[in-house]
Amino acid sequence: MLLAWPFLIGYGLAHNSLHWLLPLMVLVLLLRFRQARHNAGPMRYVVQSVALAGIVLCAASYALKAHQWLLLYPVVVNLVMLAVFGGSLWTAMPLVERLARIREPNLPVAAVRYTRKVTKVWCGFFIGNGAIALFTVIHADMHLWTLWNGMVSYILMGTLMAAEWLVRQWVIKKEKHNE
Repeated sequence: MLLAWPFLIGYGLAHNSLHWLLPLMVLVLLLRFRQARHNAGPMRYVVQSVALAGIVLCAASYALKAHQWLLLYPVVVNLVMLAVFGGSLWTAMPLVERLARIREPNLPVAAVRYTRKVTKVWCGFFIGNGAIALFTVIHADMHLWTLWNGMVSYILMGTLMAAEWLVRQWVIKKEKHNE
């Protein structure tokens, strides 16, 4: 749903179809919220928060007959992700370390330090991506909004994920070699 959001909104606006699309989107988001209750771990609350935000934005858009509320969804998603990643920096184990330990339970000390730094990098990403997403809303150009929120931001996110994973593997390998 998150990946399809920009294209669904673009379609709905271009074809004046939001009157039937919004209730469908709310239904899908409600199902996603309910399904997330069965998940374990920190991502459960992220998924639920993002689904709830989508429901509220769809309801506001429908009730107020103003599509601009829907355009804020990527901004809200970035704020939620920033809160989760940033908030985890004040815990014993930042979110990136938790995720890294799923595949590598015995992370070396250097990799643990690295994951804290990467969590900060992700916070910077969510600030920048959220700011650009907000700019696309304020600028009110649907092509720009759809391009950024439906493609460019996902390419950048995937690139950051891949680069982070590759560097982490290098840090782990280097640490194990030094032992």
